[in-house]
Amino acid sequence: MRFANRADAGRRLAAAVSAVGVPDAVVVGLPRGGVPVAYEVARALDAPLDVIVVRKLGVPFQPELAMGAVGEDGARVINDRVLALAHISDGELAEIEERERAEVRRRARRFRAGRPRVTLAGRTVVVVDDGIATGSTARAACRIARAQGAARVILAVPVAAEGVEQRMRPDADEVVCLTTPRDFFAVGQAYTDFSQVEDDQVEELLRRAADARPPAATTSSRPYGADAPVRDPEVIVPAGTVRLTGDLSLPAGARGIVVFAHGSGSSRHSPRNRYVAGALEQAGLGWLLFDLLTEDEEIDRAKVFDIELLARRLLDVTSWLREQPTTRELAIGYFGASTGAAAALSAAADPDADVAAIVSRGGRPDLAGSRLALVRAPTLLIVGGDDRVVLDLNRAAQRQLRCETCVEVVPGATHLFEEPGALERVARLAADWFTTHLAPAAG
Repeated sequence: MRFANRADAGRRLAAAVSAVGVPDAVVVGLPRGGVPVAYEVARALDAPLDVIVVRKLGVPFQPELAMGAVGEDGARVINDRVLALAHISDGELAEIEERERAEVRRRARRFRAGRPRVTLAGRTVVVVDDGIATGSTARAACRIARAQGAARVILAVPVAAEGVEQRMRPDADEVVCLTTPRDFFAVGQAYTDFSQVEDDQVEELLRRAADARPPAATTSSRPYGADAPVRDPEVIVPAGTVRLTGDLSLPAGARGIVVFAHGSGSSRHSPRNRYVAGALEQAGLGWLLFDLLTEDEEIDRAKVFDIELLARRLLDVTSWLREQPTTRELAIGYFGASTGAAAALSAAADPDADVAAIVSRGGRPDLAGSRLALVRAPTLLIVGGDDRVVLDLNRAAQRQLRCETCVEVVPGATHLFEEPGALERVARLAADWFTTHLAPAAG
């Protein structure tokens, strides 16, 4: 089977995807080459279109050979066999990975052009690329979709090497592939026109897809009724000399509100934190996800790991919540991930914080140092059973804490809780902890 171009491949792929049944679908393309294909699939399915930005980690002396991939919100796939054969050192891998993560962030900002991500939670997500060679980028994209709460992940491509279905499990529930040539050596061999897709083309297709659909319904955040739900798709929070962007949600009759502090290399769009936030909202709790750093600051590695700065930002955001008429009477909790957990614990040690409860997911509480002994809020430390180094650090931190504390180990889970059922367990533990400790504040 040969395709005239990516649009032709997308139209033919759409028919095959429709045949497997895709209720309540969202189509996500892998930039750049996967987006023209995904655009046609989304149009045929009458589904929203978004991107999942993933970057290949190429072997230095052979960039087209993938030794892994990185994607939005910390997604990472490594091909240990290629690493070993290419004799890539840990330092070389770290340097390449850092460069590609910066490019992931740049492209995500540019492609979405200020539009919010399409929500994947509870939906059928169709991950589309123009073809699969090694599968590293497709695998990373499927993991991101899963971490964002997708109920079902379908990987759809026009062409791939033989055995793609077996290789993609368990990252995709189903694989739709139109052709698997026996003598496959490159994706481009299946196309008559396989010219490079530019950033401008990706932006235009995403804009065109967004314009073709009505805007998602949102609950107006003003005026606020005493018991009305609040949903601000974007709030601006002053923090010292900067202004930070956040997303606020408050269900009617909220019992408290949880402020999220994301980890290094992540943002308020973290799919894992958003999944947990959804569980908290179902439990009657409000939430605020915000960017700890500005766009300019997040490329400064020193600031990413400046726990004192991050804690100060968290305290400024807490003070802002106490000034808002809809949140000032609510008990406040902190949910921290990775370095964000250290920031949450360090901020909670401040006597003015008055935080009611803390939950850490795969956190680095050790980075809070001597301030651990000053924390008084009940603290839950959730760690993956296979995240052994971080588990040891959390157990050591528990011995330094002088508050009510508990370490919960999720068996078989690694640092990002990507394993089936792991993130659901985190969400349940967090919801139980906060609903227990965030009793409504006295009026």
